[in-house]
Amino acid sequence: MKNRLIAVLWLFLFGMLCTDVVRADSEASAKKRPNILFCIADDASFPHMGAYGCSWVKTPGFDRVAREGLLFNNAYTPNAKCAPSRACILTGRNSWQLKEAGNHMAFFPPEFKTYVESLADNGYAVGKTAKGWAPGVAVDANGKRRDLAGPAFNQKKTRPPASGISPIDYAANFELFLKQSAVEKPWCFWYGGFEPHRGYEYGAGIKKAGKKITDIDRVPAYWPDNETIRTDMLDYAYEIEYFDQHLVRMLNLLEQRGELDNTLVVVTADNGMPFPRVKGQEYERSNHLPLAIMWKQGIPTGNRVIEDYVSFIDFAPTFLEAAGLTTEAAGMQPITGRSLSDIFQSEKSGMVNPERDHVLIGKERHDIGRPHDQGYPIRGIVKQGMLYLKNDEPGRWPAGNPETGYLNCDGSPTKSVILQLRRDGKQADFWEWAFGRRPAEELYAISEDPECMRNLAALPAHQGVKNSLKKQLQDELTAQKDPRVLGNGSIFEKYEYSDPRTRHFYERFMQGEKIKAGWVNETDFESQALD
Repeated sequence: MKNRLIAVLWLFLFGMLCTDVVRADSEASAKKRPNILFCIADDASFPHMGAYGCSWVKTPGFDRVAREGLLFNNAYTPNAKCAPSRACILTGRNSWQLKEAGNHMAFFPPEFKTYVESLADNGYAVGKTAKGWAPGVAVDANGKRRDLAGPAFNQKKTRPPASGISPIDYAANFELFLKQSAVEKPWCFWYGGFEPHRGYEYGAGIKKAGKKITDIDRVPAYWPDNETIRTDMLDYAYEIEYFDQHLVRMLNLLEQRGELDNTLVVVTADNGMPFPRVKGQEYERSNHLPLAIMWKQGIPTGNRVIEDYVSFIDFAPTFLEAAGLTTEAAGMQPITGRSLSDIFQSEKSGMVNPERDHVLIGKERHDIGRPHDQGYPIRGIVKQGMLYLKNDEPGRWPAGNPETGYLNCDGSPTKSVILQLRRDGKQADFWEWAFGRRPAEELYAISEDPECMRNLAALPAHQGVKNSLKKQLQDELTAQKDPRVLGNGSIFEKYEYSDPRTRHFYERFMQGEKIKAGWVNETDFESQALD
């Protein structure tokens, strides 16, 4: 009897010990630094994801992240072009605070450390597949190449379903990265799909996805509504869906491995769709981008729609905070963005933090094609449903010079249609909206006019709003030491274009050199200057 009592007591104590161990292990797991999966499509506008109610683009992966996490209605990149937008993400700073990296096709300054490099220095396994920071050149002070978004995992290939789609098997490379990463380490992975960047296989959306031109509920007012342009839009949708298919595979893989709950998943795009008046400009559809974030262990209340204005410079401080790092400990330059943790920890939908009521946007040089490789400098502010833009060089062509092919607008069926209409003396308004010169100031009520068709800047009734936005923009840019507002904007014109093959394109082309710009069509070039 005595021995039995001792045995019972021993079992009880052993059970309590096991419970404490399990509880301690559970608590340790809950405090474990999260994994980070950052997924960025190449050229996709808000609201072209299913979660936003877009019926002609099917995105079950994005929709799942939004449903189980947060869907953001007001996420903006500071600069609507690949390289400067990605530089903002990686550093947490606006593009006008990044010296050369504020331009497209730049030499990335060595002094700007990225959040990925910082996480790698602080115990994270890091990697990327496909497009990281690009295009441009990034080396350290000794000339050694830098992997700004992590070492590349591109070995696994697949047969692309259409021409123009990358043969890199993004999801398979993510799986390879996970297999090669140490089990005890948290990880940070950058999925940078090449889709829906051009070129497209014309008609692939119809032929290979069974789409119909009648699926599209609206063609933007700044393009003609015809079969060619609707087909082009469906091909764009087809490539977004391909990007999303790999996201679905990645989420399923994490779920199978038991890692999904403690993975901070971010899904977005770098800039707006590669169509005239969108990508490379600073209008609503240029900078306003899709964003969904999921982190089951770090966002207690999911399935929320967020109306706060958030900027891409908010990602880096969010990731650092989740990893338990300060900017100083991470060794990064001062960060302008703000961590999204206040939104993560809230239970509210709609407007969570009233202070997040605006974002700043702008650009300098994107693609070349103007004399002396000049840019088209813009600064702007988006606040509470209004967009104010200041065009600092309104005498220049906003999408590049006509005689050199409007190089800041990718070649496309849509571009070709608009150019030909002007040449034929028909419907020239479409050309004006896409390629014509602009006034020094623009103001749009984007809550009512998201396509930015009615410029309110000169109307007396809107002077109060315009002046208020203009002052706030000026004050904040001054505090951020933007060279453009401090009288040294010409510095951005002096930074060298990093690709010698197309550097000084305007002068070389006008002197008769047969120089290729592979992202536009030969028919994009006007036979003479349009001044």
